[in-house]
Amino acid sequence: MYNLSVVLEDSARTCPDRVALILGSARLTYAQIDGAANQVAHLLGSLGIRPGDRVALSCPNLPQFPIVYYGILKAGAVVVPLNVLSKAREITYFLDDADAKAFFCFEGSEDLPIGRYGHDGALASASLPHLVMMTADPSAPSPYDDVPTLAQAVAGLPSSFESVQTRETDTAVVLYTSGTTGRPKGAELSHSNQLMNALTCNRLFGSQPGEDTHLVALPLFHTFGATVNLNAGFSMGATLVLVPRFDAEQVLELLVEHEVSVFAGVPTMWWGLLRALEDGDEQRARIAQTLRLGVSGGAPLPVEILTAARERLGVSIMEGYGLSETSPVACFSLADRPRPGSIGVPVWGVEVKLIDPSDPDWAEVTETDAVGELVVRGHNVMSGYMGRPQETAEVMRDGWFRTGDLARRDDEGFYFIVDRSKDMIVRAGYNVYPREIEEVLISHPQVSLAAVVGVPDERVGEEVKAHVILEDGATISADELRDWGREQMAAYKYPRDVVILETLPMTATGKILKRELT
Repeated sequence: MYNLSVVLEDSARTCPDRVALILGSARLTYAQIDGAANQVAHLLGSLGIRPGDRVALSCPNLPQFPIVYYGILKAGAVVVPLNVLSKAREITYFLDDADAKAFFCFEGSEDLPIGRYGHDGALASASLPHLVMMTADPSAPSPYDDVPTLAQAVAGLPSSFESVQTRETDTAVVLYTSGTTGRPKGAELSHSNQLMNALTCNRLFGSQPGEDTHLVALPLFHTFGATVNLNAGFSMGATLVLVPRFDAEQVLELLVEHEVSVFAGVPTMWWGLLRALEDGDEQRARIAQTLRLGVSGGAPLPVEILTAARERLGVSIMEGYGLSETSPVACFSLADRPRPGSIGVPVWGVEVKLIDPSDPDWAEVTETDAVGELVVRGHNVMSGYMGRPQETAEVMRDGWFRTGDLARRDDEGFYFIVDRSKDMIVRAGYNVYPREIEEVLISHPQVSLAAVVGVPDERVGEEVKAHVILEDGATISADELRDWGREQMAAYKYPRDVVILETLPMTATGKILKRELT
């Protein structure tokens, strides 16, 4: 019997005065975070929240996030983190689908009115959850007369609490998938799923108690940040420097100021940092002096970015692979055996293999470098999609989970993601993998970033279209880049249509929104 909140409680017991969180000039110790989380647990009990009840949380990277997150867990309830970009209609859907009994929502700002959307979404919800508003200034009044602030709600409550002892297989977190195919589904992840994944990350990263400082730019409501930074970091008594909204120049300054040793980001974050970093700058040397570990995940990492990070920051980025349904980490590249472009090998306690996605019996693909769909089995795999047994059965069999990702395996057992099965382009009967095209385009010295999609075409079924961001000062035209691509790739692969953009649409987690590219 254990509760995921042990990652906080153990550090609060062994190193109570160590700084756990930094935000601007604010510093909070492990003892302070644990005491505040205990007050949240008491609050939930007073609201009638019982073990197993689901409680929603919508908050950017602020101290309130881990305080409420672990407070929910301590009460034996289930955390339902929501994307802070969700609108009122979407929030209503999440609250109703999860049958949330309470909802902690940050007030937001004029540019990002999280609180207004949360308030309106909760009012329209059939579950009618208890709503608690979190404010940037704890002494500030609630923006809504009928809704208490977190500070008001916990005032006078005890800072000690005996956490509910949950079973390892009990659900700890429900993570909603992106919903690119159909409505979002809630993946149920157990206390064991989450704890084992965090401890596995520490094993991979060579983490030592109290030695690391993480810069947390990944949203904590997303599984990548919650596991690699929050749960893994807290379990080792690390210091977390919070960044509510990613800005490359600000992050570079914080890396230097706090002598950060661990930075995890999606590929577009690494791309932004490297673009903002000036050659020969003292800043670059100081970052390289303290940054011991770079981690990338959430999307395939272009080899060009990996190479640039090694050359300019002296760090070999470890690329991980996983999904919300796998807690998330399933595979990781090895620091001592780098394979550019590879997601590495299965992490400890996890198995992966390739299957024929068209075979109803999931026939295994064993040939070296043959493409198949990646399936995962191990301590990290979810128990299922909440309330959706049929959809769970479609992706799970004998403990194996179908990822929907196409991959190949080399003769040493290293895996390489080829593409998402749903992103694959079929042009004139040939399979075209967007990631391969993107890698080629980014290798051009005047191209900074690329996103490739398929667009309907009467003649060939789907045509290949590339959206690119150029390097500063680049002079190449779209037609010239298309002609260059024709020289580099087979006739059925190169993009017939190239569009040059200033920016690409991205999610709150920094992933490129390909479905918005046409």
